Amino acid sequence: MAELLLEIFSEEIPARMQAGAADALARLVGEALKAQGLAPTSLKAYAGPRRLTLSAEGLPTAQPDISEERKGPKVDATPQALQGFLKASGLTDITQAEVRDLEKGKFYFAVIQKKGRPAADVLKEIIETALAALPWPKSMRWGTNPTRWVRPLHKILCVFDGKVVRLSFAGVTASNVTMGHRFMAPAEITATTYADYTTQLRKAYVIVDPAERMEIIRKAVAELAAKENLTVRDDVGLLNEVTGLVEWPVPLLGTIDAAFMDVPPEVLTSAMRKHQKYFAVETKDGVFSNRFAVIANMVATDGGKAIVAGNERVLRARLSDAKFFWDEDREVKLESRVEKLSERVFQDKLGTVRDKVDRMISLARELAPACKANAELAARAAKLAKADLSAEMVGEFPDLQGLMGRYYALHDKEDASVADAIAEHYSPLGPNDACPTKPVSIVVALADKIDTLVGFFAIDEKPTGSKDPYALRRAALGVIRLILENKLRVPLSKPLNFAVEQFPHPIPADAKRVTPELLNFFADRLKVFLKDKGVRHDLISAIFSLGNEDDLVQLMARVEALKSFLESDNGANLLVAYRRAANILAIEEKRDNKKYNSKVGDMGANEADELLKAIQSAEDAVKNALASENFSAAMTAMATLRQPVDTFFDKVKVNADYAAHRTARLNLLSRICAAMNQIADFSKIEG
Repeated sequence: MAELLLEIFSEEIPARMQAGAADALARLVGEALKAQGLAPTSLKAYAGPRRLTLSAEGLPTAQPDISEERKGPKVDATPQALQGFLKASGLTDITQAEVRDLEKGKFYFAVIQKKGRPAADVLKEIIETALAALPWPKSMRWGTNPTRWVRPLHKILCVFDGKVVRLSFAGVTASNVTMGHRFMAPAEITATTYADYTTQLRKAYVIVDPAERMEIIRKAVAELAAKENLTVRDDVGLLNEVTGLVEWPVPLLGTIDAAFMDVPPEVLTSAMRKHQKYFAVETKDGVFSNRFAVIANMVATDGGKAIVAGNERVLRARLSDAKFFWDEDREVKLESRVEKLSERVFQDKLGTVRDKVDRMISLARELAPACKANAELAARAAKLAKADLSAEMVGEFPDLQGLMGRYYALHDKEDASVADAIAEHYSPLGPNDACPTKPVSIVVALADKIDTLVGFFAIDEKPTGSKDPYALRRAALGVIRLILENKLRVPLSKPLNFAVEQFPHPIPADAKRVTPELLNFFADRLKVFLKDKGVRHDLISAIFSLGNEDDLVQLMARVEALKSFLESDNGANLLVAYRRAANILAIEEKRDNKKYNSKVGDMGANEADELLKAIQSAEDAVKNALASENFSAAMTAMATLRQPVDTFFDKVKVNADYAAHRTARLNLLSRICAAMNQIADFSKIEG
């Protein structure tokens, strides 16, 4: 067994592309090795700023020998057929073929022995093909070479079993040579094994494994901050990005100029993170501090003083712009920016952002009572919610929309609940994002998302397959979370219908279709949302199928009660009985070409009469329980049917010889199904 070492050495690969490239390289090479009978015992790929590395261990030095059989013509076939067979099989004479007796006669067979090729020859083809097929979000050409790659290539190191594999790609021929750190150890390095490769590169100030670089950054930054009784703010995205920017991480701490500390911390953090890739540092209590962490890519002889000073100087220029925007934006009231939203298009067919704001105001007033919010404050918050989009600060830092609106609203002495709603109305943006809990914030968040959903469904811009350019799935999940987590009794159809009416007609021309389509969309999103919580999708369908159930809180209460019911012996047995009744009914209705849903007449059996009495009693109890939203009591009432149903099926023949009794008993089966379907559509329940 032998080892393969491959390194593609290039100009800096964008950090966001590195992990995907390493995964793709491992997949392409791994699949090809397996297909060629050269599957390794282990295969790993790593990415860094200037290199992609792949290591495969336990590779055979040659492909296995294989034997192939090819069936030929009958022994009495024409000379032309025999010659064609010999040519296709690589045989020179028919005596080299075997003759076998088959059911339809005697046939020639060619048994072809193929000797496995040396692995080095196969590896050349595999790697060249994989490099050409490696997908990049963006690629480029350089010089006169027609090959595309993410950045210009400098070297390819490819060694198998200690020897160079003479492959070539993008005008670069492989060798056993690579380079160390660009500044601290730029000399060439020769390597023939992965262990030797990583050891020599470490000496040359390059850490190959990104997971190791990440851990070094995380620990070293935390230790630096701890020495000043500070902590580094968690930022997984930034940590991943910085890991892809350095080969030899050296964390340092810098200081933010005191002149900028009155600028909101979110602005400082955004400026540092987005433009400079600095980590924010805070006190043990979570208060933003005047320190920041920068990750250098080299060890400085002065301990990093010049690097820190340079980064502080660059940051000072960046924060000067931020402070200017902060001061300028507060010169005018936030409300004065609302009219400028008329210059900003929301969607061609749905008008401007100002149009959307006007619809949000009306919708906020409509939603306020159900959310126990002050209608005037909710309307005020809806009016100001998008105003900061016209602010200079948000133009420079779009990720701060909403947050800056909150600061400007507080500066203008707006009510605190209005300011909070401006900041929170975009939430929740994802499954890990906190959901607003304050009444006014909930109202505006719902108004924003419902308006978006109704608008895009109205113009038939719905998600299709994996495409969702307007993030409508996320908006629907946001509405679901806002309602369920805040236990809001908001029947969805009411605000959806109201939102439809806010759009100028004929948008949509067929407005009546929007709400039903959206309710189905919400049902699908609810199933997705509840999947990870262990709630069965078929139970959701069983409740939704009843129709008129658009109160998500009530729906979830019904689902939980149904789940508990089906987990009990009575529930499980009644489900079996329901299916038996439904199946018999379906068969007989199809055969008779009629529906059995009339009044139950004389059934000619005491057990049937007893079951009818039990159904009548259960129906009344279930109706009363559902009216008071006591779903557990409804399930308990339904459970009383188990024994009489079991007795009926044990003792009574449904297809009685006497036609009147048969009709009455089939009507009774229909009554069983109807009684149970008061609670849920049991036909939708699986298992």
